Amino acid sequence: MMDAAIHVQKLNVFYGKKQALRDVNMEIPYKGVTALIGPSGCGKSTFIRCLNRMNDLVPGFRAEGTVLYQGKNIYSRGMDVIDVRRKIGMVFQKPNPFPKSIYENIAYGLRIQGIKDKTKIDAIVEESLKKAAIWEEVKDRLPQSALSLSGGQQQRLCIARALAVAPDVLLLDEPTSAIDPIATGRIEELLRELKESYTIAIVTHNMQQAARISDKTGFFLLGELVEFDSTSRIFTNPKDSRTEDYITGRFG
Repeated sequence: MMDAAIHVQKLNVFYGKKQALRDVNMEIPYKGVTALIGPSGCGKSTFIRCLNRMNDLVPGFRAEGTVLYQGKNIYSRGMDVIDVRRKIGMVFQKPNPFPKSIYENIAYGLRIQGIKDKTKIDAIVEESLKKAAIWEEVKDRLPQSALSLSGGQQQRLCIARALAVAPDVLLLDEPTSAIDPIATGRIEELLRELKESYTIAIVTHNMQQAARISDKTGFFLLGELVEFDSTSRIFTNPKDSRTEDYITGRFG
């Protein structure tokens, strides 16, 4: 279990009476990239949002089973959900920068955490923007609105914002589906760099993307985790015929 950053056991998820996930078991390894693939509505986005309790905000949501992070079930009573989400950060499908300056998009969360020293904030802002490979593009524009950035730049800013609060894990729910191919390439390159320091899980509809950037891949279908293995095995020699049918384009 110590080899896994997040250890999911018998996870069942319901929205009201509708079951969205069935008996999902998965060990997301420390560092590296884990890709989650499958057709629309298969449960992969529900699953990734369970990993930092983002689904708590959805009416009628109920989870059974355990999601262990650092040996503790994040669904236990008394867990500090804000702290869980700080340590397990999230980047969404559509870039969602705050309607503030580029600088404030990073600094705002730091101040909420209680960091008051401007020199320290300045240093973390710069470091985070560098980690997200956007510093050179924005270093002379920090007072400008984040909304003035291109879609790809906004998404890298959102990654920088997530990294600023020093998470261990970064979750990304289709982070490149709303941006152009060049911006997508930059984010893929960024994730390859970040995986040396962070545990990353990414939901993607783009199977070529999963093959390019991930170390492990999980295939979801109808709320079930059909197969979870090394990415090379999933794409070249899957064990389950449903996985093979999906990756060869027989359905999707």
